[in-house]
Amino acid sequence: MAVMSAPVGGSRPFLNRRLAAFGTTIFAEMSALAARTGSINLGQGFPDTDGPAEIAEAASRAVLAGRGNQYPPGPGIPELRTAIAAHQQRFYGLGYDPDTEVLVTAGATEAIAASLLALLEPGDEVIALEPFYDSYAACIAMAGATRVPVTLRPTADGVFALDLDELRKAVTPRTRLLLLNTPHNPTGAVLTGTELAAIAELAVARDLLVVTDEVYEHLVFEGSHIPLAGLPGMRERTVTISSAGKTFSFTGWKVGWVTSSPALVSAVRSAKQFLTYVSSGPFQYAIAEALALPDDYYASFRADLAHKRNILTAGLTAAGFEVYRPQGTYFITTDIAPLGEKDGLSFCRALPERCGVVAIPNSVFYDDKEAGHTQVRWAFCKRTDVLHEAVERLSRLTR
Repeated sequence: MAVMSAPVGGSRPFLNRRLAAFGTTIFAEMSALAARTGSINLGQGFPDTDGPAEIAEAASRAVLAGRGNQYPPGPGIPELRTAIAAHQQRFYGLGYDPDTEVLVTAGATEAIAASLLALLEPGDEVIALEPFYDSYAACIAMAGATRVPVTLRPTADGVFALDLDELRKAVTPRTRLLLLNTPHNPTGAVLTGTELAAIAELAVARDLLVVTDEVYEHLVFEGSHIPLAGLPGMRERTVTISSAGKTFSFTGWKVGWVTSSPALVSAVRSAKQFLTYVSSGPFQYAIAEALALPDDYYASFRADLAHKRNILTAGLTAAGFEVYRPQGTYFITTDIAPLGEKDGLSFCRALPERCGVVAIPNSVFYDDKEAGHTQVRWAFCKRTDVLHEAVERLSRLTR
């Protein structure tokens, strides 16, 4: 006679309730759809070519020389921390001590997680610019805090902008931290000097911490990137995050970093050491060399991406989408309403069968689903021949 056993773990769900709402990421779903249908994947933001050959060779040399094959130092190898500090000084005039004010992480995603886990307590509120990268919501939830979205909205000139009055109204006595992303994924917006000055003034007046995700700092096509930490009163309250993946097209190496005051870096490191502990040993040596590449590398890389942006922008416009012109990043946001479409998620799920292209529905980046209901994001960090083929396929939508 079979013996009936009790359910494993009892009746409580296995998944922590703070994460129950998130499920599988939209990127995994749409990339799997691209693979299954043989579609061009303009959904996930990774290049389809490698970065500079000399940097790949530097990683190879490090592996063969036995540098970084064992655990690197917890804060990151000294060479990379020094190179990060030199980068901040070179491009922004910001001085950081490599030993106490720089922390190397497993990409920007870990830096974000470690920062939020370190700096937040249950009951704290975090203001995040909506639409926001999906890991933000999950990390805030894991910290037990509450996210408060402030929505970026398209303007008459076709770019997304921040409503500063809405931001000010969102701050309450429970607000602990502002979570910013500029250049902004998915909209391609780049916060202006005026917007950043107002944010800095608000943070100082209300004694708020700020975490800034600046991974697209070298992909600004119009205007320039301004690090918030350089504004008055902000260096001691800002955790600046960036990474090598987007700047050097080695997204799989997962080398990111944090720069901030010694007290904030120490706090973030306390959380980070219990996440990955360390990572990317040999690649750290290579990225230390990458950060010292000459100015013409950064200029040509930016120009190449701007050209690709223009190819896809023109193709999407011709196909009938309303296109919001990105000022930076890898991404273009469009509105599908002019095509007679009403739901971005359904549109993206059907698109591979309709014309062999994959994109991402922006609604997954919103708490206010209605605000992004008809928006779709496209990645243009692909070879030009791939973009031209994608444009040709998208033209079938209006034939």
